[in-house]
Amino acid sequence: MAFADNLKQLPKVSHLAALQLFDRQGNLVATIENKPGQSGSLAVYNHLAQLYGAITPEAAKKGLELYAEHAEDARVHPGKHPNIDRLVTLVTEGGQLRVKQVFATGE
Repeated sequence: MAFADNLKQLPKVSHLAALQLFDRQGNLVATIENKPGQSGSLAVYNHLAQLYGAITPEAAKKGLELYAEHAEDARVHPGKHPNIDRLVTLVTEGGQLRVKQVFATGE
């Protein structure tokens, strides 16, 4: 399936303002905001965190499947899709990212 089709199958994320990603040492390594250009990644990472409890190499493999055609584009153009690049790194080098949800306040 295409990325757009995969997104339709994922839980909604309108209740989230962002996700914060932390490495094993507790360092903030990335924030994925609920805004145009990042909302799809927010949905993917949130789904992976719900399924796996963290972004592990196994979760990253599933994430790359969900990104579908964008995962191949990221492989061909490193740096163009940093949220996908992060998953590729987890698959190839290992590691784990803890995910913290930042809830939307409704303001």
